[in-house]
Amino acid sequence: MSGLRYVYAVCRPFGTPLPAQLTGVAGVPPKQLVHGDLVAVVGQVPEEDFAERPLRAHLEDLDWLGATARAHQNVIDALTVVTSPLPLRLATVFRDDSGVRSMMEEREETFLRTLDRLDGRVEWGVKVYSEPTEASEEPDLSGGTGARPASSPGRAGSGRDYLRQRRNQRKESEEKWERAEEFSRRLHESLSGYAEDTRIHAPQNSALSRAPGRNILNAAYLVPRTESEAFVELVDRTKDDAPGLRVELTGPWAAYSFSGEDA
Repeated sequence: MSGLRYVYAVCRPFGTPLPAQLTGVAGVPPKQLVHGDLVAVVGQVPEEDFAERPLRAHLEDLDWLGATARAHQNVIDALTVVTSPLPLRLATVFRDDSGVRSMMEEREETFLRTLDRLDGRVEWGVKVYSEPTEASEEPDLSGGTGARPASSPGRAGSGRDYLRQRRNQRKESEEKWERAEEFSRRLHESLSGYAEDTRIHAPQNSALSRAPGRNILNAAYLVPRTESEAFVELVDRTKDDAPGLRVELTGPWAAYSFSGEDA
């Protein structure tokens, strides 16, 4: 095999073949590189794109980066169907097979310990959003497009009305967030009962994620495959329990949040 070696994941040996039509980064089908009790899932990639200097430039190209990330994820998703992979960081590249084998040998103990912990488990993601509503907007004191007081500044008593409206809006907003946080806390506690481990990630920035509403809960759950159906059913039963809140479930994924890997 010529070219550089792109490593998607490290696994225990698995017997179920990957789909014949599966391709990865650079349009190349992934292959298994066996070393002792470990398997690295690798692909051949061109040096002109993945050597250190061109790769650094490509990582600034969002279109290239997005296409590479999708191809990488396609392989990880296929692996997750047949085994419990330990995914490595995007664009983990070695000069040749020998470099990949040396990496596996140096980190064998850590890899095996982590794979034992992840065996038979998948990651589910759950996010809770507070749906945006016009009524919940704060008044815009700068003359912008926010909610405005009903009374005109030139009318008698409008100052008191304005302050009263602001207090009421602020109280309603605080009560709304308290209900949302309490719902998220109870949901997390319930879901944690099906999980062997959990991670609470920082709330997503709506401007970056483009998801409507304010993200309140952003959690990952390491769930045994045998408990996944019950986990999903619990999320589905809960979705309509809190008006004004949106619950999103993603997965099953390879256990990115629990791999502890940053190769």
